[in-house]
Amino acid sequence: METTEKSIDVLNDLIEINNDRVAGFEKASKDLGEGEFELKGIFDKFAAESRTYESELSSEIARAGGEAETGTSGAGALHRAWLDVKATFSGHDRKSVLEECERGEDAIKKAYRTALDPENELALEAADLIRSQQQGINAAHDQIKALRDSQE
Repeated sequence: METTEKSIDVLNDLIEINNDRVAGFEKASKDLGEGEFELKGIFDKFAAESRTYESELSSEIARAGGEAETGTSGAGALHRAWLDVKATFSGHDRKSVLEECERGEDAIKKAYRTALDPENELALEAADLIRSQQQGINAAHDQIKALRDSQE
């Protein structure tokens, strides 16, 4: 596969998982109880962050002459469906919502690590963009994990 085409595929995979992340945080926000304004604000911030990442990745794809994805991944849809089932049994409690958000953050962290694999032969600009976004993803994961840990 040509390097540019391979890079576009990698960037599109990141777009899909960021779209999954937006949908996941929107779903998690809805699953929280009425008094969870602080946590809903955090989820809104992370969803907005992924919308920005998606836009930046789309611009990078356009620069490479490709067409950006607009949807979510099949795995993301399955995760949200699982979240729905678990929420039915857990009653949307704060800890279970945070646990599921952390699982989602683990998945996006892995996707960013995989994207940076040297075998993907990313252009320097694309790799720099991904590393920059990865820092935000890692910080968000750490914040969600700390919030989850504080529930024990």
